[in-house]
Amino acid sequence: MALRIRFTHPLRSFDASAELTVERGETLALVGPSGAGKTTVLRVVAGLLRPESGSVTLEGTVLLDTAEGIDVVPEHRRVGYLFQEYALFPHLDVAGNVRFGARGNSRVEELLERFRIGHISRARVHELSGGERQRVALARALARDPAVLLLDEPLSALDTHTRSAVRAELRELLETLDLPTLLVTHDFEDAATLADTVGVISQGQILQLGSPSELVSTPSDPFVATFTGAMVLAGQAIGTQNGLTEVRLDGGLTAWSADRATGPVNLAIYPWDVSLGPSIDGDSRMNHLSAPVTSIARMGNRVRVHVGPVVAEITAVSAERLDLRPGAVVTASFKATATRLFPR
Repeated sequence: MALRIRFTHPLRSFDASAELTVERGETLALVGPSGAGKTTVLRVVAGLLRPESGSVTLEGTVLLDTAEGIDVVPEHRRVGYLFQEYALFPHLDVAGNVRFGARGNSRVEELLERFRIGHISRARVHELSGGERQRVALARALARDPAVLLLDEPLSALDTHTRSAVRAELRELLETLDLPTLLVTHDFEDAATLADTVGVISQGQILQLGSPSELVSTPSDPFVATFTGAMVLAGQAIGTQNGLTEVRLDGGLTAWSADRATGPVNLAIYPWDVSLGPSIDGDSRMNHLSAPVTSIARMGNRVRVHVGPVVAEITAVSAERLDLRPGAVVTASFKATATRLFPR
């Protein structure tokens, strides 16, 4: 059965509203900047915030209906909640934390084994690594045998080295749970890795909802494009030629796009759609920019290279082959079909 949410609630500077359905076995992520209203959605589901108007149903049971005066208290909602800082009890050991609120000792033993924390069951919180703390917090959230799982920034407390491994572990776990799962994060990479469906939220409104690949391939506006990793460049669409739109970018550069537009536009292009080379020779792409490299950032086996106003994301092997360094002149190229135009 599904989790269904519909509510409106005034916050400090805007009204937050959401209308969502999360199916059993599905993970839905809300991604957006701090203060966008993401955690408000979790609090409404958990019963920690009564919205001005709305309803929440879970497995066909009404948990909230402001019109009917129904508001089930949090402890009776069968919600598993993983808080951003995990909120583990420092005076309890691992087993004690998992046991808190659990339905029977057999469930505790099962979860200790499932999360591979049985060997540290007597350890205190301060003795645990970041990944171990998260596994303990998840085990505790599931110990109540919840009907829905809520995750608030589940990876934000982890260092960069731990984050990637724990993210893969968490994705594997979520795929095995037969629960609707709702998570919030400010990191699109986390959302895209963990969730089946992603909603981009800003100032309390969900701007676009879809699969991670849909959000990247067809962002609805510049905010969604930027938040999913695109560069957004301002310019003017000045005409068409051979079915392509000519865009004069601010700064004097010209780009071509397969999208149709006229007048002031924003052009979006993702770094992984930009290639680098010593020249344009033999390159069939429509768009080329030769400029000095201004910065190089290594990210594992990938490298982000700033070339003028454009950012390219290439493999470390390609970067080494090109002998990239600040000040070196290279040519950035990208296809007209890889761009998106948004009227300004």
